[in-house]
Amino acid sequence: MYKTGYKKTKILATLGPASNSVEVIEGLVKAGANMFRLNFSHGSHEYHEETLKNIRTVMNKLDVTIGVLQDISGPKVRIGELKEKFELFQGDEITFLKEEIVGYKESDKKYIVSTNYPELLDKVKVDEYIYLYDGTIRAKVIKTGEKVVAVVENHGTLTSKKGINFPNTVIDINVITRKDEEDIAWGVKNKVDYFAISFVQNKNDMLSARKLLGDYQGKLIAKIEKFDAVENIDEIIEVSDGLMVARGDLGIEVPYYEVPTIQKTLIKKANEACIPVITATQMLLSMTHNERATRAEISDVANAVLDGTDAVMLSEESAVGIDPINTVRTMANIIAKTEEIYPYDKHNKLSYHDSFDVIQGTATKLADDIGAKGIIALTSSGLSGRKISRYRPKTNIYMFTHQRRVLNPMCGLWGVEPIAKIKEAGASKMIQKMLKLLDEKGYLDKSATYIATFGYPVGVPGSTNTIKILTPSELKYYLELPKDKK
Repeated sequence: MYKTGYKKTKILATLGPASNSVEVIEGLVKAGANMFRLNFSHGSHEYHEETLKNIRTVMNKLDVTIGVLQDISGPKVRIGELKEKFELFQGDEITFLKEEIVGYKESDKKYIVSTNYPELLDKVKVDEYIYLYDGTIRAKVIKTGEKVVAVVENHGTLTSKKGINFPNTVIDINVITRKDEEDIAWGVKNKVDYFAISFVQNKNDMLSARKLLGDYQGKLIAKIEKFDAVENIDEIIEVSDGLMVARGDLGIEVPYYEVPTIQKTLIKKANEACIPVITATQMLLSMTHNERATRAEISDVANAVLDGTDAVMLSEESAVGIDPINTVRTMANIIAKTEEIYPYDKHNKLSYHDSFDVIQGTATKLADDIGAKGIIALTSSGLSGRKISRYRPKTNIYMFTHQRRVLNPMCGLWGVEPIAKIKEAGASKMIQKMLKLLDEKGYLDKSATYIATFGYPVGVPGSTNTIKILTPSELKYYLELPKDKK
C-alpha cells in the first residue's frame, strides 16, 4: 500500500503534455505531489476531462486522496495581431487605438497597435505605465483621449497577442469572462475541489464567482496578482476559501522589490484567517529545461515553507518540463529538509477567533507537549482540518470525514493527511474505524500515543468538543473491540 506524509507543506503540480498520463501522474504522487492543477488558459474541455480521469485512476490505484484545482484563466489583456514583430527601443512611441486593427509600424520609431480590451484605454492617465509582453517592455503614457500614446523606456521585442499590464491603473473590469463561466460550469459538473479565480481586484469578484458555483460547495481560491488586490486583501480574504500568491503578474503590477514582503504578508494573513495559501510561479523554473535547480530557486522554495505557506506550486516545470517527476521529487526534498528547522508551535502565537480555536489549539499543544505520534480528527465540514493545521503542530494530522467532498480539499492544508470517509457515528466505533484504517494504510504505530478529537452531536459542523488521549493500551482496546460493541 502506497503511503504519503513525510512532509507537511503540500505540492501543487500543474499537469500538461509532459505529465498528464496515468504513468506520470502516479510517479508525481509517489514523488510527493498532493494536488494537481488544471490550467484552463490552455486546452479544451475534452483534454482536461481526460486528464481528470487519469488523476482519479491514480487515486483509486494508490488508494490516496488527491486534490484537483481548476485554474480559471480570467480576462487576460493582450496586444492585438501585428503584421510583423516590433523591435522596440528607448524613445519609440506606441499608439494604442480603440478600434481593432492589425498592428503596424507607422514610421521610424512610431508603432500602432490595438488591444482586446479597448475600454481600458479610457482609464489610463498621463504618466502611468503600460507593461507589454508580460512585463518585459515598459512604456510611459504621454497622451490620452481617443487614442493613448506611450513612450518605450527599454529595449524589447513585441509580437502578436502578448500580455499587457497596467500597474498604476485601477481597471475595474469583470474578471469572469464568458469562457470562464463555461469553464466553471465544467468544474462544477466534474466536481473539482478548488477553483482559482484570476486577476481578482476586490471581494465582489469572488462573490461573482461564488454565485456561479450554485449549490456546489467547491472551494474558491483568490489569485493575488494585481496591486489593487493587495490593497483590498482583507475584504478578499473574508469571502475566499484560500489565497494564491501569483508572483508572475504580481511582480509586474507592483515594484519587483516589494514582492517578497507582499508574499510574507499574504501568507501571514492567510494563516491568521485560517485559510490555506499557495505560493506560485517560477519556484523551480530552471528545471523546465535542466536536471538541477539553481541555488536561488532552492532558497526560494525553502523561504516560502518557512514563511508558513500551505502549498508550493509548479507550473511549466511539471506541465511541459523535461522531467516532471524529478522536479516534484526535488521540491519534496527541499521541503522535507527545510521543515527540520520549521517554526512550529503556532498555537502559542496565533490569536483565537472563537471557542473552536481554543479547542483545536489546545489539542495541538497537548499533542506536541506529550510527544504524540499523531492527531486523529473527524470533521463534517472540513473546518477542524483547517483549525488544526493553522497551529502547525509537529505531530502528524490524520483527518477523517463523513463526506467525500469534504475530504479532497484537505489535500491543500499544511500537515493534513486526508485518510478516508467513514460512516460510523458512535464514539467507540468511530475511534475503532479510524484506527483500523490508519493501521491498514501503514500509518499507525501501536506502541505510540495519539490524540483524538471529534464532536457530539456527530455531523454538526463546528461541534468538536472532545479531546481524547489514546495510549498504546487504549489503541489495543479499540482495535480489538467486538463489532457489536457501541
